[in-house]
Amino acid sequence: MTSFDAVFLSYDEPMANSLHSRLQRTLGGTVKRLHGVHGMRRAYRLCAEVVEREQFFLADGDFAIDTDFDVAAVEPLDEGISMRVWRAVNPVNGLTYGNGGLKLIRRSALREMGEAVDVLAALPGRIEFAQETAGITRFNQSPFHAWKAGFRECAMLSRGSEYGMTDVDAHKRVEAWTLSRSGEFAVYAAAGAREGVTFARQTPRDPQQFDHLNSPIWLRKRFTAAHGDQAVSG
Repeated sequence: MTSFDAVFLSYDEPMANSLHSRLQRTLGGTVKRLHGVHGMRRAYRLCAEVVEREQFFLADGDFAIDTDFDVAAVEPLDEGISMRVWRAVNPVNGLTYGNGGLKLIRRSALREMGEAVDVLAALPGRIEFAQETAGITRFNQSPFHAWKAGFRECAMLSRGSEYGMTDVDAHKRVEAWTLSRSGEFAVYAAAGAREGVTFARQTPRDPQQFDHLNSPIWLRKRFTAAHGDQAVSG
């Protein structure tokens, strides 16, 4: 059983219920659920208000934890570290990095979070990236969800990584996203990636414009305009 609290943050992911149960079984304790909160920044901040401990696990609603993940081996965050991110496997392009991965995060850091397009990049203190892989980011649960993941990630990478990633590494990841061809709805992830790159190139570096990337309603309207009203459930 984990000595940390845990929160599963979902919005409209079709597999959220089963992935929440999977996380709870693997961590061996109660995993609190925060669901349907509009506005990504607001949702993350609210996570800090539903836990009782300073450090807690945070998983997005499309994260499928590896059932062999050794929670007992997880060490608390050192002083000055606001968040640790474990890697996640991308099911449509084979990349394995922090995007969509499991997090260990400080409640106080969320309460003091600043402004950034990639919301958690604005935490105070340092962010630690674990080399271990903790699971799969199952964002490809419908055409829309696959498209949204590609669009958001590649728009942010094309704008410039807020986590200190080099431009060379960012370009390699964008290229892999645009060539996505494995797994369900990969074609939509690839389309979203290409359209995200175009959005970043055509949009001035205005934080208000890029903050649309954190609005599910805006993203759904953009997807529908380009691809039709595909069923969210796939």
